[in-house]
Amino acid sequence: MSKKYNVAVVGANGAVGEEILAVLQEIDFPLNKLIPLASARSLGKTVSFHGKDLPIIELTKTVFEEQEVEIALFSAGGAVTAEFASYAVKAGAVVIDNTSHYRMDPKVPLVVPEVNPEDIALWKNTGIIANPNCSTIEMVQTLKPLDTAYDLVRVDVSTYQATSGGGKSAMEELVTQMQDFFAFKLDASEHNKFPHQIALNVIPQIDVFTENGYTKEEMKMVNETTKIMHKNIEVSATCVRVPTLRGHAESLTLTFDSDVNAKEVRELLSKAPNIVVLDKPEEKLYPMPATCMDKNETFVGRIRNDPFRKNMIHMFIVADNLRVGAATNAVRIAQKWVEMEGEK
Repeated sequence: MSKKYNVAVVGANGAVGEEILAVLQEIDFPLNKLIPLASARSLGKTVSFHGKDLPIIELTKTVFEEQEVEIALFSAGGAVTAEFASYAVKAGAVVIDNTSHYRMDPKVPLVVPEVNPEDIALWKNTGIIANPNCSTIEMVQTLKPLDTAYDLVRVDVSTYQATSGGGKSAMEELVTQMQDFFAFKLDASEHNKFPHQIALNVIPQIDVFTENGYTKEEMKMVNETTKIMHKNIEVSATCVRVPTLRGHAESLTLTFDSDVNAKEVRELLSKAPNIVVLDKPEEKLYPMPATCMDKNETFVGRIRNDPFRKNMIHMFIVADNLRVGAATNAVRIAQKWVEMEGEK
């Protein structure tokens, strides 16, 4: 009989935490016990799992040992990870962290299982595996098979990122502003999660600006792509917040070291793991945020050759940022970790 694991979800009642629970329910994960953890503010609340209401347990420095946690999925923000992840590791758990806290730590593997599953074995360095940025995950899933075939040298990407990337309160801000718009009160509507009104607007800023003129979100895509793919690919990103609730879209321009053919690209991507090609423009079939809601795949379309350069290709990709961009990838890392540990 295969081993079953005690799995803790830190931030279980947050936007990503809820999706982790949903994904764990949908797949046949070898789960012995689920431990939903959150701050003391959430005590008295419950989460639903397999038809049962499980009470939230307070996140403390000793809870991982007390609950005999073996896998800890963190999704409660970088400050929480910084304070508590080490205690999970000391208790013997592997930490899979959804925040940016450990992503660029050279000792911590940064993993997208479809791209660099072998890096999971490096978890023993620190006891921690980092989950990449939501925008990076869907992009590198798409890049990997094309890099293998054509030798990718440069990526130019513009993102169209949903408000859920900023958490539940960011989604609520969009909804409130839209309600105010229909009540003719948008001028008085507050914006706390975003630097400007998000309803009926797009904001070309996600996170703060750095000295080079790029935002931290944009530089995450640059640096994380290099680390995950183990290759110094040139990446330039423009990250834009748009007034949708779920689903990050990206417009990609890819430059290769060899000539590339759009038909071959469609065939390659259609065979790639967890990618769905939706590319029939004559039927108005292409990926959209509404396409990917609650889905665990990355959708790719608008695949076309550059009109001037034979080594360039353009495409449009979309994935559910709370699923593919966070929860699904974290659970897939856990699945792969279980598989690798079971082989020993």
